[in-house]
Amino acid sequence: MPKRHNDHISIADALKEFVETNKLETGLDKVNVADAWSNLMGNGVNKYTTSVQLERDILYVQLSSSVLREELSYGKDKIMSMLNEALGKPLIKKIVLR
Repeated sequence: MPKRHNDHISIADALKEFVETNKLETGLDKVNVADAWSNLMGNGVNKYTTSVQLERDILYVQLSSSVLREELSYGKDKIMSMLNEALGKPLIKKIVLR
């Protein structure tokens, strides 16, 4: 008869372990970064955001407004730290606005 494990593991921990084991974390990080961007930036910025992509540790954000791009470029460091805080880990080292 097989031995039963009495070690209880939370669903969150089990999922985290599964994600790490299966190297899905990078894909999830990319989705989470896009979500974090839209949540933090609000409708005013999201209306002009055409693309948010994380490649390694660089976040590329495509904006359809040159005025907004210029405005956001002054606060890139603050935006980066807010996004990293929202993500719970320092994923982004640089933001490129296009």
